[in-house]
Amino acid sequence: MPLSPSAVALLGLFAWSLLLVFLLVNQRGLLVLTGQMKVNAFAADGSNTPSIFGQRLVRAHANCMENLPLQAALLLYAMAAGQTAITDPLAGLLLGARLFQTCMHLISTSALFVWLRFAGFFVQLAILAWWLVKLAGLV
Repeated sequence: MPLSPSAVALLGLFAWSLLLVFLLVNQRGLLVLTGQMKVNAFAADGSNTPSIFGQRLVRAHANCMENLPLQAALLLYAMAAGQTAITDPLAGLLLGARLFQTCMHLISTSALFVWLRFAGFFVQLAILAWWLVKLAGLV
């Protein structure tokens, strides 16, 4: 049975978050195995990670995890309520905006990339707000 665009987006959001976890584990594991850091020396916010990329990776992962419950809740509600006709048309755009936001986060913290990252985030928020209004029957 083929997956709906909403189900694909939900699985994609989960898979993206899981990929970021694997990247974090890989980076930290390499630092420990090469003796560059002790296993218990990592700051939760990544502030003591030797590379700037490592710090951005920690923050990008945290940002994904902060937003996943909002995204998943609406997608799961739509699927459970049989209302994927509301979420399906924009589900791919939501996932794409999430991937875009994370990539911009990982590439740079320059003003341009922060604005691009914000644009990706704003698209996600707008989609979630639209879905909420539609699922609640307000329009």
